[in-house]
Amino acid sequence: MGKNLVGNHIRKLRFNHNEMTQQQLADKVGVTRQTIVALEKGNYSPSLELAFRIAHAFNLSLEEVFFYGDNTKE
Repeated sequence: MGKNLVGNHIRKLRFNHNEMTQQQLADKVGVTRQTIVALEKGNYSPSLELAFRIAHAFNLSLEEVFFYGDNTKE
């Protein structure tokens, strides 16, 4: 079975937000750093609540942070 079809731009967004560390984002949204690592690698799909918390942490909409399907070919 392949990776999740819910992808994200978290790594790029962290870099664009003053090179925010995984731990800083984790602290901001109330999860562990390992959860952020799993999200970035596509090994874990967030709950809807966590997806909203992450989007709010970057002051973006859900669609600007998460996508459905293979969006890596841009």
